[in-house]
Amino acid sequence: MATSMTIKIICGLLALLIVVRLLGKKELSQITPFDFVYILVLGGLLEESVYDDKVTVWQVLAAIVLWSLLIYSIEKIVQKFDKTRPAVKGEPTVIIHDGELDIKALKKNKLESEQLRTMLRQQGIFSINEVKYGIIEPSGQLSVLEHERSVPVTAEMLSIQPKEAALSYLVIDEGKIVGTTLEKIGKSETWLKSELAKLGYTEISKIYYAEWSKNDGFTIRGMMNEA
Repeated sequence: MATSMTIKIICGLLALLIVVRLLGKKELSQITPFDFVYILVLGGLLEESVYDDKVTVWQVLAAIVLWSLLIYSIEKIVQKFDKTRPAVKGEPTVIIHDGELDIKALKKNKLESEQLRTMLRQQGIFSINEVKYGIIEPSGQLSVLEHERSVPVTAEMLSIQPKEAALSYLVIDEGKIVGTTLEKIGKSETWLKSELAKLGYTEISKIYYAEWSKNDGFTIRGMMNEA
């Protein structure tokens, strides 16, 4: 019995290592509800099997392999098909837009006003009046873009007018055009290709990361042939 339990525990440790690798190098704050659930289920499977004499080591291995393959397959599907990401991983939700609170978005994310205030205070913001944009990330964290008037004054600001704050949008991810983002900002793939061509980027498949904002235009980081 002791030998069987030892083998099961070792297999469980190896399984957890595999799952961590499948997750990639994410911080705890970046883990989505889906990631948390499948780790929790794996933990439950291991806990039940370790102390159940009727469950053999081979059954434990079979369950671990099957569960890991399912996780791996889902991760690959999400990476390949962008439209599946919102359903599986969730997507960011704007709850404060240009200083206005989106009540529907707040309720959709099951957030109360005081919970929102708590999340703001954790970022050193003590009034919603300081916030221009607030976004709930898939992990449940709140990302904030402050109003220009709330940004601390710097020496540079004393001589120039601060630029108006604007959201940036991910338009190219690992060499692929993010169609859902273009729909949100009311742009087309033709527009994107044309604008990038003006900057000297004719092969989109070679661009690893590109974002766009109304004020700053394109920010491009990393080329595929450099990886």
